[in-house]
Amino acid sequence: MGGFLFGYDSAVINGAVTGIQKHFNVGSGETAFVVAIALLGSAAGAVAAGRLADHLGRVRTMLLAAVLFAISGVGSMFPPSVQVLGLWRVLGGVAIGIASVIAPTYIAEVAPTAYRGRLASFQQMAIVLGITISQLANYALNSAAGGESTGHLGGIQAWQWMLGVETVPAIVYGAMALAIPESPRYLISVGRDDRARVVLAEVEGAGVDLDARMAEIRSVLDTAHKPRLKDLTTGRFRLLPIVWIGIGASVFQQFVGINVIFYYSSILWQSVGINESNSLLISLSTSIVNVIGTVIAMVLVDRIGRKPLALAGSIGMTAALSTAAWAFSYRSGTGTSATLPSLQGTVALVAAHVFVLCFAFSWGVVVWVLLGEMFPNKIRALALSVAASAQWLANWAITVTFPDLADWNLSATYVIYACFALLSIPFVALFIKETRGKALEEMG
Repeated sequence: MGGFLFGYDSAVINGAVTGIQKHFNVGSGETAFVVAIALLGSAAGAVAAGRLADHLGRVRTMLLAAVLFAISGVGSMFPPSVQVLGLWRVLGGVAIGIASVIAPTYIAEVAPTAYRGRLASFQQMAIVLGITISQLANYALNSAAGGESTGHLGGIQAWQWMLGVETVPAIVYGAMALAIPESPRYLISVGRDDRARVVLAEVEGAGVDLDARMAEIRSVLDTAHKPRLKDLTTGRFRLLPIVWIGIGASVFQQFVGINVIFYYSSILWQSVGINESNSLLISLSTSIVNVIGTVIAMVLVDRIGRKPLALAGSIGMTAALSTAAWAFSYRSGTGTSATLPSLQGTVALVAAHVFVLCFAFSWGVVVWVLLGEMFPNKIRALALSVAASAQWLANWAITVTFPDLADWNLSATYVIYACFALLSIPFVALFIKETRGKALEEMG
């Protein structure tokens, strides 16, 4: 549910953008502000999540995120101004940032080694399902309001319903968080060994030597100390290589422009001559492709490993983004009067779907799995927070610049994304180490 809300909250703005522009009479700059400002909240939430997880525990941190999601949903539904909407979006962003860190941390600590990659990929599956449901809800609400996001349903505009509906899954998230066990590693760290033993027996099975597992975890914890930012460095302002690799993977995941599809696809397709209703339908179809790609990753991540999937995805994304850039170079006109020739329009649609598929079966899942696995135990939660924060800042940079870049030159914008996809190939080949089949205690 944390991943679901992560996906829903971050992508639901896609359907509401046009309504927000019309309701508040704002242009590209204000639109980018509303969409992107939540990502700054996400970066702050990601930074705070590691310390919250170590101080409050994993489950209580999830409960905090659920409360923030619910409050943000209600506030975003009834904003008196675009600036106030931005503040509620920041609060929701903080919840997203917390959820983005706590879920992979918790899953990595609870999952048996043999199934850890597959179970960690459920986080990404939940995210893409949240994205898909948000696009389905947006399309349904838009259709019910007569094909206009500013149309009224029960006296409230459709775009307001889009932003407010997330309150329901937020409540479900909080209720479900109360039903899961605390991480055994956290329980041992706070001296609750009896409860940790029970949880380990539940999640790792009857055939596990609990005494040996408890001793292994305790020995790692005993030789560690409470992580501080200086533990991530090798000297003055020099981060550990493994932390840089985590940051690099996070940045590449965003700089290929994936969230342009999920945040702006409605106005992206309108900018090449497709009406609002059909653009939301395309957004839904790409979200379904995203789910399919994630299922493929879940099947393969523990069978062939993290690194091969990432390499295959990088190659596919480079080809798809390059093709989209070629197609968009034929755009003529501006704003709502812009069009693409029939052939290039079809190629752009296919390329966008292929790009989403390649991302989903590779970087969409692999990066979150790696971030939950690649760091040593003593710095895992804090290092994951730093890497996730870098991911949100990269996401913000792409999101806040896209409207102006698209107005300048849509084709050149996609050339930039294609270049980052190309550069991700040597990055994976040279710096990413395979973590499949390794216990977390082996990560040195």
